[in-house]
Parts: sequence; structure tokens; C-alpha cells
Amino acid sequence: MESRRDTSVASYDIKAPPLLKWPGGKRSLLNLILPLIPTHFNRYFEPFFGGGALFFALQPKRAYLSDKNGELIHAYRQVRDHANRVIQELRKLKNSETDYYDIRAAIPQSDAARAARFVYLITLAFNGIYRVNLQGDFNVPYGYKTHLDPCDIARIRESSKALTAASLRQRDFEKALEKAGDSDLVYLDPPYTVAHGNNGFVKYNAKIFSWDDQLRLAHVARELVARGCTVIVSNADHSSIRALYRDFSVANFKRSSVIAASSAFRSRITECLFYAGASDYVKQRTAD
Repeated sequence: MESRRDTSVASYDIKAPPLLKWPGGKRSLLNLILPLIPTHFNRYFEPFFGGGALFFALQPKRAYLSDKNGELIHAYRQVRDHANRVIQELRKLKNSETDYYDIRAAIPQSDAARAARFVYLITLAFNGIYRVNLQGDFNVPYGYKTHLDPCDIARIRESSKALTAASLRQRDFEKALEKAGDSDLVYLDPPYTVAHGNNGFVKYNAKIFSWDDQLRLAHVARELVARGCTVIVSNADHSSIRALYRDFSVANFKRSSVIAASSAFRSRITECLFYAGASDYVKQRTAD
């Protein structure tokens, strides 16, 4: 069932912005995602956490957050448990091209310094991209965002408070969702690109999230619905993906790609939100 309803986010209380600007982050799409959230739910699961825009907007009391990126999860744990130490380390790091490359090449000597370096690099890297080479070294160039202060003390403390009761794990999405069940809310935002459209979609996306992973994810999503979860999935608007979620309701949307270096090359791209679950609220939204 297709839904193209334009629902305003004005009635929703977005409690906080995300700590990090993460590639593929959904902060700009909260006005589309929030209307799909049940009025009441038990626990919140997000196994492709990334920037966590939806989590920080909702700040659920019981959250299980995970990602395969170990550096990302380590940084969030340090912000949660040792915010003042992370702030202390970040204050030492200056925003300049020379400092950026020195810090990028450095090996931190403490957990807090490691987290601070991660936040610093993601904040100041070109387009906020996270990328490592074959040796595992971060290799994204400086983004020349000289106006930014990588040590946003208020946001770090706000994020620390939001994460206080959250579980943070580095793990595969299937393992992370094993305990999700009745009345839980699950948000699935796997890595994907729509830059290549219909031409070579599966082959190109295999570099970031394989087709086997997409099949696994769709299977897990259906299992979660059968267990009584409300499930929301962000994914590419492509016939192969739509076929995987043919028993879900779908809303498609357009947004600007922000990956290109110049705004002149940033096109409007189409993506999908698939949603299903036992919640009467979601059933009502689907029917509207």
C-alpha cells in the first residue's frame, strides 16, 4: 500500500539533535519518520546507529543501539560514560588544515582521546565522511569548515545524558535484534546509495551493504513484525528493494544528495520508508 501523505513534524517534540553529522543521516527526514512512530512502545532498537538522529529526537527510556563500526560505538560509549574527559581532550584540538592532518595521523593514548579524535575528524572531514584505507587508517581529507568548533560542549553533554540508559554494542544487525519482541520499536537504516539509480544498483551497493545482507535484513524485518514489533525501514527506491518489502506499507520521498563536492552536482534522489507492525497507530497511518 502506497502512502504519500505530507505530515508535519510540528506537533512532535524533537528532544535533541544528533551528536555527529553522519553520511546517510536522517535528521532532515524526521518530519516523515516521526508520524510513523507508535504513540506507545516498549523498547527501542536501532542496529545501524550511525548519527542516531531518530534516537536523539525521541530519547526513549530503553534503547538498544548498535553498529558494526567499532570506532563509532567506542566514541558514543566514551561520551556517555566520560563526557568531561572527552570535552577536555577535544578542547586541545584546533580547527586548521595543518592540525587536522596532524591529528588524523596521530595515535591517541587514552580512550577519551581516541573518542575525541573520532568526533573531531567526523566534524571536520570532507562532507563528514567516514572512510578508512586497507590498513584501517582514516583517510578522508580536510573539509575546510573553518567556522566549526569541533568541541560543542553543550551538545556533547546533551548527548551524554540522552545515552545514559542506552545499551551500546558493536555487532551485526541480526545479532543485535535477537531479543526484540512484542511492542518494541525497531528502526532499520542500512547503508545504501541511490547514486547509480537502476544501472548497476545491486553491484554498486554490494560495496557497502551486500545483496545477501539486504535479503537477510528483509527476512529479519518480517520476523520482527511476526514477533509483534513495529518496524520502520529506510532504503533505496529501487524495484529490487521494493520487492523485498512488498508486504510492508511504503512512503517514498525525495531529498538532495550531499555527497558531491559541489552543490552543482547534488541531484534530487528518491528513497523509501517501509513500515509495518502490530501497532494500531501504524495501522491507522497506513490506512490514511
